[in-house]
Amino acid sequence: MQIDLNLLFTWGAIAKKYKKNDIIFYEDDLALFYYQIIEGSVRMYNSNDEGKEFTQGIFCNGNSFGEPPLFINEVYPTTAVAAKDSVIIKLSKEKLMKILEDYPSVKLSFLELMAKRIYNKTISTKQIINQKPEHRIKSFLENYKKQNQLCNAEKSPIPYTRQEIADFTGLRVETVIRTLSEMNKANKVIIDKHKLYF
Repeated sequence: MQIDLNLLFTWGAIAKKYKKNDIIFYEDDLALFYYQIIEGSVRMYNSNDEGKEFTQGIFCNGNSFGEPPLFINEVYPTTAVAAKDSVIIKLSKEKLMKILEDYPSVKLSFLELMAKRIYNKTISTKQIINQKPEHRIKSFLENYKKQNQLCNAEKSPIPYTRQEIADFTGLRVETVIRTLSEMNKANKVIIDKHKLYF
């Protein structure tokens, strides 16, 4: 979702620069701000007691992130980190709520965004409970293409590393590498010069 930048700045938003790996907010921080990316990307993740990370989402230029807790006065369920050098808009929760009150079209866009995210999260969860690595990876790749409106008839480049795919699917990176190699032999994916196409 992208709220018009002029509207955000009119309501007092500020743009802040983050270096790669800077934390934007931590899991369990109280949600007090609306965030929207002007440039760069943000990764939201959880980690377990052993330090293993599970990526909940990656957000890029024009995307907003971390909104659900704002509406229910909750803490962030994930940590958000700059995946690369980024410029991110920050607006207080109170001002965001006023914008939504004064601009029904923005509120409607938010409802649609939340519905899409809930739907996608349900699909992702459904895929994760399937223990077969190939099924998890294939579902992740299909979801990536669907979200980016890529033609299913053609093999498209997948911009994620094997480690990032492992973080998204809850698999070990060794399992992802082995499974992708098997999928390549079966012509389900193409691996060309270490680049992945699906």
